[in-house]
Amino acid sequence: MTFDSQQTDAFFIKYIEYFLSENKAAKLMHNELSNCGVGLMPLIDHCTIRTLDVNLRAKDFLHLGFTEDKVIGVLEFDCWWAKVFRKPGYPSLFIDQAFAGEKGEASLIPDWVHTHGDQCFHHIAILVQDIEHAIQKMKAREIEFVGDVVGAKNTDLRQIFTKPEFKNGHAYTVLELIERHNGYNGFLPPQADGLMESSRL
Repeated sequence: MTFDSQQTDAFFIKYIEYFLSENKAAKLMHNELSNCGVGLMPLIDHCTIRTLDVNLRAKDFLHLGFTEDKVIGVLEFDCWWAKVFRKPGYPSLFIDQAFAGEKGEASLIPDWVHTHGDQCFHHIAILVQDIEHAIQKMKAREIEFVGDVVGAKNTDLRQIFTKPEFKNGHAYTVLELIERHNGYNGFLPPQADGLMESSRL
């Protein structure tokens, strides 16, 4: 089976353009990078989609040539879980949902999906060299962050979310800054859960 890369390009263009139209922090980053000729796409580490059914939503991306990262497998947290899908040359897709039943009742995900749907990104993560420096520069441009950096200095993975944009009175999109070291390209469950909880309002 062959996969049309033009369709994959079109998917990212559509979803990223929509995200930029709704997220002030991402728009700032896009404009700054475009001014120096780099653009946003080369620096996107991953994009996250919230849904009510990971496996059903993932079918759209399997048709584009993404494959489930079987090395990472299913990432499980207290009240939600996720899978990662990859295609060479494109940002990873992190697709998450709440557990069914009582176990998932504390999750933020279902309310978000019922409000905003699952046909857009909840967040995109921008890969940065020095997360503290990036935070300082963005705060100087009036971008606010929630919580502290998740992950200690000089460790494999460090992350933080911007303060959520609001749409119709509900928390909507966030921009993630992510710093990676030692060739690590995975997702650490305690950190992902900490990052999720940092956006609880």
